[in-house]
Amino acid sequence: MKNSHMKWSWIFMVLFLTLSIIDFRFGILGFICMGAPIYHALRGRGKIHCAKYCPRGSLLARFLEGISLGKTMPKFMKTKKFKNALLIFMLSVFSLGMYHTGGDPAKIAFTMFRFMTSSLIVGIIMGVLFKPRSWCAVCPMGYGTVLIDKQMKKKNPKVVFNTK
Repeated sequence: MKNSHMKWSWIFMVLFLTLSIIDFRFGILGFICMGAPIYHALRGRGKIHCAKYCPRGSLLARFLEGISLGKTMPKFMKTKKFKNALLIFMLSVFSLGMYHTGGDPAKIAFTMFRFMTSSLIVGIIMGVLFKPRSWCAVCPMGYGTVLIDKQMKKKNPKVVFNTK
């Protein structure tokens, strides 16, 4: 965390939640949080977002350190099968939510706010029961970036991507 935004990026998560509670239309900003890891992965940077920038990971690390039980997650939660199932589940919930908005920007913003808040609550529960950033080990966005990164390297193995 020495040369990282992780020391302070939690502020963005608190700001997002606060603004979205005041006016749920700010929930649209959640697309930045979902888009940033994909952007980095498409640029060939793998999970750099998770390691250096993620506001959720920063928040979990900063505020759960003192209350976390510090236990190791069950092995099954670290498997590809579990991560694939969680990714499919989260994408399905997100897609269904977006479908039911009917394209209404206010409903899209609320759906994004609800989705982001729900995953944060799950992350907090996991962080209390296990280690603070346990969610990060199974996060669908982080796992998705790994899958994107693998596909890009398969497609163009000779290209050296900028990892800075």
